[in-house]
Amino acid sequence: MEQLLTADGIPLKVSLKKAYRREKLSAFLLVAPLLLFIVVTFLIPIVDMLMLSVDNSIVPEILPRTTKNIQTWDPHSGELPGEEIFEAFVKDLKEAKKNRTHTRVGQRLNYESSGLSSLFRSSGRKIKRIRRAPFKAALIKIDKRWGELKTWQILHQFSTSYTPAYYFAATDTKLKSSGEFVILPDEERIYSKLFLRTMLMSALITGLTLLIGFPVAYLLAILPTKIGNLLIILVLLPFWTSLLVRTCSWIALLQQHGVINDTLVSLGLLGEDERIAMIHNATGTVIAMTHILLPFMILPLYSVMKTIPKSFVRAAVSLGAHPWEAFWKVYFPNTVAGIGAGSILVFILSIGYYITPELVGGNTGTFISNRIAYSISISLNWGLAAALGVILLGIVIAFYILYDRIVGIDKMRLG
Repeated sequence: MEQLLTADGIPLKVSLKKAYRREKLSAFLLVAPLLLFIVVTFLIPIVDMLMLSVDNSIVPEILPRTTKNIQTWDPHSGELPGEEIFEAFVKDLKEAKKNRTHTRVGQRLNYESSGLSSLFRSSGRKIKRIRRAPFKAALIKIDKRWGELKTWQILHQFSTSYTPAYYFAATDTKLKSSGEFVILPDEERIYSKLFLRTMLMSALITGLTLLIGFPVAYLLAILPTKIGNLLIILVLLPFWTSLLVRTCSWIALLQQHGVINDTLVSLGLLGEDERIAMIHNATGTVIAMTHILLPFMILPLYSVMKTIPKSFVRAAVSLGAHPWEAFWKVYFPNTVAGIGAGSILVFILSIGYYITPELVGGNTGTFISNRIAYSISISLNWGLAAALGVILLGIVIAFYILYDRIVGIDKMRLG
């Protein structure tokens, strides 16, 4: 069979392949800027967070001789390490003191056992006194804690470049220096309670925004276009105001001598000593965040409701259905896509909120995001903050998958 050729003599099959390759290259170049943006601003930070949550490079980098030699020691033998390990540690500590990095090791190990930060600081000041063997006796003379088995067990446990310790801390568990895995007592559990509180309050906020937003979106959808567009501007109006300003406004409204309490007292509904505590607690967080996130529920609902023909309900009523029955059996099922979109949007936004719970939440209304911020800016425990962030990311992905299994992500739409 004769081969088909193009006008310039090139086989048609080859010419089509080249054209297809050019088309794919053009498509790739068009999306390349967006792809690069996603990689730089999303993927790289997440990978960095994942690595930071297991990173323990400070100890082996600053104490290289100690971490290498201590691997030959059995931490469960009940005896202190040998003289050669003490000698390696003295050399490492002298060098770290010279480079002013010994406090970094102490700070890192202090996350696992309190008191080690001060131990490294004080030992760093006195380490020059040790000039010759026996190094074990000389180091214990500087500070008796170097003669405790627990100190060296912790050094052995965290002598590797990677550690799951941050994840243990983030889940209120601990791997003791003796090798025993324990769950912390109830009074010491912080993060599991914060995660639970974050999930429950986020679900409550999502439910309240749906309860308030559904009738508002329905009203906007059935009103004439001119009036509906005017009211949409009122829904969008909060986006033109700073989040910080809106949160501070709620502080003025909800405090015990604020607008709401003063109004209730002036109307005689409350006594002067019966003012309601609505701020610096969970109530304040729920009220303020429901108001702030309400537009994120209304807009997806409105965009879906606007596409539902009004004739559906009229047809059901004309066929004998009660108006309420027509609404729930005909109209409401068509809004499920908007409900799903708004709910997952509000829920995911709420579990990561920081400013509003920080300002109005007090001790009972803060979220896990506030603890992450504390670990980064106050306690400087970036590894723990990264582990908490990874767990929070995992929870979001889990809810997303659950939503996909139950509702179907393909059914979620914004109009």
